[in-house]
Amino acid sequence: MKKIVILISGRGSNMRSLLEAKLPCTIAAVISNKADAGGLEIAQQHGVKTAVVSHKDFSSREDFDAALAKEIDRHQPDLVVLAGFMRILTAGFVNHYGGRLINIHPSLLPAYTGVNTHERALADGVRIHGCTVHFVTAELDHGPIIVQAAVSVLPSDTVQSLSARVLQQEHHIFPQAIRWLCSKKLWLEKDGRVAGLHTSPIATPLISPALD
Repeated sequence: MKKIVILISGRGSNMRSLLEAKLPCTIAAVISNKADAGGLEIAQQHGVKTAVVSHKDFSSREDFDAALAKEIDRHQPDLVVLAGFMRILTAGFVNHYGGRLINIHPSLLPAYTGVNTHERALADGVRIHGCTVHFVTAELDHGPIIVQAAVSVLPSDTVQSLSARVLQQEHHIFPQAIRWLCSKKLWLEKDGRVAGLHTSPIATPLISPALD
């Protein structure tokens, strides 16, 4: 059975969705860069080992990443999963886990990389927004896409309401992506393409606002 290590920085809602999904893998540890991250307590309640590697203890990003990798590698994971881990990782770290590092991002990549995705989507007046699970590469939020979920942007939406609706979809697609990977139904080819045996794309288009 594959082993995964989950990295978090905050409350850990996406981590919780993985812990509760009964995935075909062992969650070996949850690691945070913040000692006060609420997700650590949730992980402990599920009987998962936790650790803290604080970025504040290191003078450079490279030193922090080296210490983080050392803690991760103690568990010998098959996958390293970023579930709201709010640190930009160095190319050396990403390459160390090449093809094994997975992230969830609150936008339909490649649109709205980085932070404040919901604010930017509302400011631009987009009609469809969503979330993406993808392999991590050295270029921020540009790795091969595994699965995406889209939602309509409503005229009444605020940042909070849109964020909440997207987060619901994150909790659906994130466990599914990890399940595919742990079950070997999906993989990353040497040429960087995602391949696998998962279900076919949905044929029905999402149109927002709806046509008359």
